[in-house]
Amino acid sequence: MLRSDGGVARARHTVVINGARTVAAQALTFGRLSPFARPALINGAAGVVVAAQGQPLSVMAFTVTGGKVLAIDVLADPERLRRLDLTALDG
Repeated sequence: MLRSDGGVARARHTVVINGARTVAAQALTFGRLSPFARPALINGAAGVVVAAQGQPLSVMAFTVTGGKVLAIDVLADPERLRRLDLTALDG
């Protein structure tokens, strides 16, 4: 399952995608952002922060059980992203 919160600034505020193949296909569409992705701990779990030119584009948290990704939660709401302290990623 992939859950994405784009906030009111995005055309589709909240998106939920189910099914491993569908989620994987959706994830592949974001391959162009990979140069901007940095691994991060998100609430103590595996995650990724995507930032370009010092501006966060999204934060992704992964729920992993038994070595498999069961869920991906994406925060892409520009308003909420502006309030995050991402200075630890600068180094």
